[in-house]
Amino acid sequence: MNYHNLGNTGLLVSEICFGAMTFGGRGRWTAIGQQPLDEAQALLKICLDAGINFFDNANAYSEGLAEEIMGEAFQNLGTSPYEAVVATKLRIRMGKGANQVGLSRAHIHESVHDSLRRLKREHIDLLYIHGVDHLTPLEETLRGLEDMVRSGKVRYLGICNHPAWMVAKANGIADKHGWTKFVALQYYYSLAGRDIEHTILPLARSEELAVLPWSPLAGGFLSGKYDRNTPKAGDSRRDDFDFPPVDREQAYDIIDAMKEIAGRHGVSVAQVALRWVMDQPGVTSTIIGAKNEQQLNDNIAATQLSLTEEDRERLNEASAIRKPYPQWMVDFQGADRFPESDGF
Repeated sequence: MNYHNLGNTGLLVSEICFGAMTFGGRGRWTAIGQQPLDEAQALLKICLDAGINFFDNANAYSEGLAEEIMGEAFQNLGTSPYEAVVATKLRIRMGKGANQVGLSRAHIHESVHDSLRRLKREHIDLLYIHGVDHLTPLEETLRGLEDMVRSGKVRYLGICNHPAWMVAKANGIADKHGWTKFVALQYYYSLAGRDIEHTILPLARSEELAVLPWSPLAGGFLSGKYDRNTPKAGDSRRDDFDFPPVDREQAYDIIDAMKEIAGRHGVSVAQVALRWVMDQPGVTSTIIGAKNEQQLNDNIAATQLSLTEEDRERLNEASAIRKPYPQWMVDFQGADRFPESDGF
């Protein structure tokens, strides 16, 4: 297992991060996964034995149950806080109350306290804000996060699903006040969803921020279960929870390319999809999920796969997307400065 620095920090995390979104199965999360404690614990042990030290959660997953299961499982396994870097998130609604949602200072304080109780930990290694809150000023959110860092309850901060300009603005506000900046970016990234290459990845490279892709298999669509002749897999969460959105016709072309490459290497299609994401410049740790031990072991095996330059070119060609303006103009005008690059 390889380990990378979390952005410009000294914290080392494994190149694969194991996500707990399939733990529990409460409320609207039932379609994603319903793993009880014993199954979740077995998966976590496989991860630890494989050298994975990075684990992802969120307070909203199964309405808090996923955090409870992870906390109980690590306690049963005797896993110390030094062995597991645990990340969780806040922002999504956690109750019926008017203030049980968002990124207000009040909700941040309450959410961190509740997550620590469920996770059975004294601190959260990496706390993300899970999405944009249009009602709360960024400055209030950042002050609430700073409170948590200074209290010792949170070590590092991350951000998910925000446009690049908001990330830059937030870190500018934090710098102005001498507060803790975001060091990690968790965003959807897969062969079927390369949008972050236009603004998020350039920002991350410029500011030395960690990039942690979620759903590298596009919600299971790139797992090898789907193709033009199999629009429904029968045993995949995407059958009932069609998310994140994909251009199916292009995705089928990508799957054709992956199957060809997987056949040459004698590996699964899922391993090809994961390895492509893991190899992308700027990617720190790729978040995976699994419903069973066989699936988890197959995903972990992607760490041993080496794609050739020909493989990468084939995948890049099949998954290419049109650059939005002003990116195509930036690259066009930058050609005389960086003739052998994309303008960055």
